[in-house]
Amino acid sequence: MLRSRLRWACLVSVVGFLSATSVHAQLPFYTDDSDTTPKGKFHLEISNEHDWLQKTSSPAKRQNTTVFTLNYGLTDHIELGVNSPFIKIFNERSSLLGSPSGIGDTQFGVKIRVLDEREDSKLPAAAVVFYVEAATGSVRKQIGSGLVDYWLYGVLQKSLTKRTTGRLNGGILFAGNSSTGLIGIQSSRGQVFTANGSLTRNFTPRFELGAELFGGVTNNFNLSRGQLEAQIGGGYAATPNLEFTFGVVAGKFPASPRTGVQVGFAYDFK
Repeated sequence: MLRSRLRWACLVSVVGFLSATSVHAQLPFYTDDSDTTPKGKFHLEISNEHDWLQKTSSPAKRQNTTVFTLNYGLTDHIELGVNSPFIKIFNERSSLLGSPSGIGDTQFGVKIRVLDEREDSKLPAAAVVFYVEAATGSVRKQIGSGLVDYWLYGVLQKSLTKRTTGRLNGGILFAGNSSTGLIGIQSSRGQVFTANGSLTRNFTPRFELGAELFGGVTNNFNLSRGQLEAQIGGGYAATPNLEFTFGVVAGKFPASPRTGVQVGFAYDFK
């Protein structure tokens, strides 16, 4: 038991030493970037993910989540954000809940870019993010946690080559849980530690591909409530302001989906 906990702790530490919320600030990935929306501008993201759930989620079989995210540049280094998911859970016919749907829990946050990357420096770009998640989703329908969450995480971003960028996130959910519907850690007490890492490459000025690993664990390192997911995806910039994205997800442990697919788009208002 102790060895299993230590292995999980090491894995989380290696993936990233600072976390990501369910906010998609770098679609299609959960791993956040260090960039902030320019002062006085808005940035819109809409993504849809359809997941096949673990057997432990029975009678639920699948979950569809559409996330709406809007960011605003308060200054060139401070960004305000709000995001809310629309969730539909597909249960077995025997379930008394049927297949419930509705608005999930809503997040309000602020991102502060504390360090920019420079060509003559080995230091990465860095940002700090704090989010509060309000319990706007229905607990009875299983699309809301019924808890107010407080999440603090950090972001590191470094250009490894002119076309390849690495990002690391990591942080702590001080109270509440990290669930979105039936996906995520649903612990109601204690802290949740999260870590994310992504590697992306621009193959052309418009086309990007990448991969990421992200996960979470409770403060007692209970793997029966753990989350570990990997994603491969990318994006295509149709115009300088509009990008279409896609991703394929695979997960392990009860808090993750078995598999999933995601599509979305991001738009910058000029």
